[in-house]
Amino acid sequence: MSEIAVAKGKYLKISPRKSQLVVNLIKGKDAGEALTILKFAKRKKAADIVTDILRSAIANAQVKFPNIDVDNLYICKTHVGQAPYLKRFRPAPRGRAMRILKRYAHISLYLDERKGK
Repeated sequence: MSEIAVAKGKYLKISPRKSQLVVNLIKGKDAGEALTILKFAKRKKAADIVTDILRSAIANAQVKFPNIDVDNLYICKTHVGQAPYLKRFRPAPRGRAMRILKRYAHISLYLDERKGK
């Protein structure tokens, strides 16, 4: 199974757990249907980030294969990974410090063309 187009977002300021929930909504769906699902998703920030990555993947497919039909594209594979943390400290009682981990994510979307349509 070879993908036609790939788009990756790296060091995105959103937690991987939250973005994985949104990416799971669109896995295996057609590209146009996925854009509609993301438009009405509850987690707006994650949906906006994934929408930008999906649009980039569609544009990459059109550049790579100029005569491709965008309606036949679907999301064949996805990957959400953990990026390095941003570590911060917050004052705590008795002169201690509590660590705060600001989480970042790497998101990859892979598009392929459906042969059945």
